[in-house]
Amino acid sequence: MAWFVLVVSGILEAVWAGALSASEGFSKPVPSIVFLIALVLSMAGLGYAMRTLPVGTAYAVWVGIGAVLTVAYAMATKVEPVSALRVLLVFGLIGCIVGLKLTSPAK
Repeated sequence: MAWFVLVVSGILEAVWAGALSASEGFSKPVPSIVFLIALVLSMAGLGYAMRTLPVGTAYAVWVGIGAVLTVAYAMATKVEPVSALRVLLVFGLIGCIVGLKLTSPAK
């Protein structure tokens, strides 16, 4: 259950990062509200997952999921450039996240 909550929290990290950007310095109310809700839920989920998962692994997986999804969304929407090297690096990050999960002992 902790891994599921951690993955959902990582997805919410990407949501709040995108909403933070869309809020344009908190000048737009809807993205600002989405940011705050996603931030609170993401942090709560991370905290819950860290009760049973090692802190380093949980944090790295949470950040990694958020980073991969944020970059993928930015590339898909043409906000950031797409190149073979960038895609390869994102897949490398995914490989590292999966590796951390597979080698993580229970707390």
